Amino acid sequence: MDSDYGVSRQLSHLQKLRSQYQPELPPCLQGKNVRVEFGDATASADPSGANTISRSFPHTYGQPLAHFLRASRKVPDAQIITEHPAVRVGVVFCGRQSPGGHNVIWGLHNALKIHNSTSTLLGFLGGSEGLFAQKTLEITDEVLATYKNQGGCDLLGRTKDQIRTTEQVNAALSTCKALKLDSLVIVGGVTSNTDAAQLAETFAEAKCPTKVVGVPVTLNGDLKNQFVEANVGFDTICKVNSQLISNVCTDALSAEKYYYFIRLMGRKASHVALECTLQSHPNMVILGEEVAAAKLTLFDLTKQLCDAVQTRAEQDKYHGVILLPEGLIESIPEVYALLQEIHGLLREGISVDNISSQLSPWASALFEFLPPFIRKQLLLHPESDDSAQLSQIETEKLLAHLVEEEMNKRLKEGTYKGKKFNAICHFFGYQARGSLPSKFDCDYAYVLGHIAYHVLAAGLNGYLATVTNLKNPLNKWRCGAAPITAMMTVKRCGSGPGGAFSGKPAVHPATVDLKGKSYELLSQNATKFLLEDIYRNPGPLQFDGPGADAKAVTLCVEDQDYMGRMKELEVYLDKVRTIVKPGCSQDVLKAALSAMAAVTNILSVVASPANSGL
Repeated sequence: MDSDYGVSRQLSHLQKLRSQYQPELPPCLQGKNVRVEFGDATASADPSGANTISRSFPHTYGQPLAHFLRASRKVPDAQIITEHPAVRVGVVFCGRQSPGGHNVIWGLHNALKIHNSTSTLLGFLGGSEGLFAQKTLEITDEVLATYKNQGGCDLLGRTKDQIRTTEQVNAALSTCKALKLDSLVIVGGVTSNTDAAQLAETFAEAKCPTKVVGVPVTLNGDLKNQFVEANVGFDTICKVNSQLISNVCTDALSAEKYYYFIRLMGRKASHVALECTLQSHPNMVILGEEVAAAKLTLFDLTKQLCDAVQTRAEQDKYHGVILLPEGLIESIPEVYALLQEIHGLLREGISVDNISSQLSPWASALFEFLPPFIRKQLLLHPESDDSAQLSQIETEKLLAHLVEEEMNKRLKEGTYKGKKFNAICHFFGYQARGSLPSKFDCDYAYVLGHIAYHVLAAGLNGYLATVTNLKNPLNKWRCGAAPITAMMTVKRCGSGPGGAFSGKPAVHPATVDLKGKSYELLSQNATKFLLEDIYRNPGPLQFDGPGADAKAVTLCVEDQDYMGRMKELEVYLDKVRTIVKPGCSQDVLKAALSAMAAVTNILSVVASPANSGL
């Protein structure tokens, strides 16, 4: 009901203490004035799709990076934003609820009021549907009082995740015009920010003055690229889940007779499963990206798990904890192909009861092989992006069932001489996403809210608020904004061998990099995790004390400071210009030309479309 939005909450003692916590701002955002520095025009993250993206976004493609600096910094060509007229800003939750979302609104509200107390912030009630219907709530200090540093997104609520159809885009345009909004801030993940980019382009084409700004908030952690190091909510989700997993690990070690199969959220990417593994050290994790890369079948996975159980049994260990991402089911080649057939038949209007009889022979054989509960779940109608309803498919029960059958078979044949295999299954899907946000997510979201205001103040449209150098203390964070079009790629589908490729530009989910440092760390420890039961319990979410400032392992392992590297490169280029100038020796000039030619050749190869997917 509309009357539930923005109502004062009943807070526990801990919630009250959390509501009093005041996140800090990095030095570059402190004070009344902020300096903005613009880089060169950005290119597409997908060189081979650059033409498609530029044609689809002629008004917003190729915009420069923005970097926010202290007003006192003396940087050539950087501008100080001194004009802060009263503005009207709308904010909408478009993604699934993720811890920290409320602090984005709080940070945005505070930035608006600091720079002009007469500015107005309107929250759209009920997500995108509220945006279309012009249902708003004015955000005030009183409204925010019991939502600061709190979980969920119930201050405004959310419904559908998309602003995609012509009718929806036109409704959003009408709302922004009717409410005379200077900016629309969209809070969400990859789908929401793809829609934000399209809105920004449509608004620019229609000469609507409303600027569209995106904020990366998604528990899946899959809105990652060279500009975005982390998403609001991911840190909290992984810490809360890691404690739950660790509790189960301790139980497994105590009883010594159960294998726990735990499925974690994360959609098609396995970032949550990887991070939780590095935090809690369960015996095994199967990442969807590994399965897809190696084209592992259900039989392969079952054998892999059974061999692990048997290896542990040889050490007189009959317990264990195994993590699975919810997107794993779509990574298994034959199951994915089966799902594609099912979804195609559902789109044709074939009733669920008649699907099995319409499948191709191989798909029908696989379908009948699967246990009844999985067959029923595979028949669910797909999501709006054509993917399966991953949260509803109990992959953990399927694998536990197949492993139990195979271990019983080995026991009967005498190839396994250990104790009977026993499994207990869990889905940690909703237990964490309503959690109080971690200190990191409180700070990160609040800072992003402030950045969203400065993006508006700089007159930018179609940008995502960004922070880099996140693994370091907050006072070293680098704040900026990047055009969403620079994060886009084009998914391609071949129309037959050697056929043309087609696809729509979008911000696509980033999957776990199997060549990255985080996966390398997992690989180095996989055998030890499997055999030695070195379970690690990070404990409950901490807001103060030794664990309060702990950050995601994957964030700390990777070196992702894009803005910092750009600055470092500029320093080197400036040094070259200082050393190599008219009057320098012939040897210096020759050395510089030789080195620059080599660097240029290397960069040309690395940046070529043929290497864009490496």
